[in-house]
Amino acid sequence: MPNLKVYIETTIVSYLRAWPSRDVVTLGQQQATRDWWDKHREKFDVFTSELVIMEASAGDEQAARERLEVLATLPVLRLSPEARDLAKRLLQEKAFPVKAESDAFHFAIAATNGLGYLLTWNCRHLANATMRPIIEDVCREAGVEPPLMCTPFELLPEDNDNA
Repeated sequence: MPNLKVYIETTIVSYLRAWPSRDVVTLGQQQATRDWWDKHREKFDVFTSELVIMEASAGDEQAARERLEVLATLPVLRLSPEARDLAKRLLQEKAFPVKAESDAFHFAIAATNGLGYLLTWNCRHLANATMRPIIEDVCREAGVEPPLMCTPFELLPEDNDNA
């Protein structure tokens, strides 16, 4: 039985509530996020964290309010000592660059809480296939099973009705 627990980090809620972009790629990602949220979210147990709430609170007041309204519907994971330790280890082992410290913390929160997926549009540091083996090795050496990092395009449950 797959682990259907999903951690959403800040890019997901930002794309979900953003004004439509003029950039066609970003617009497609925004639409994919809305489609996943509207059509597939209920098939997963979706979580967020204190860190996402803090990041989503920044910026334009109206936009922040809309992001926080979405996040208020989700269970919030705390930044535990285990998550702090794993994030520090990920940074020390260069699984994440220092400039991506918050990404290491997002990942560590999802990993130490046993979530199966980390949903993101951050393909530079999180959903990055070249970095994945390093990140996973550090986690497993620490005794933690890493979540699969993916975008909404990739996290589509099997549709048995259309098989």
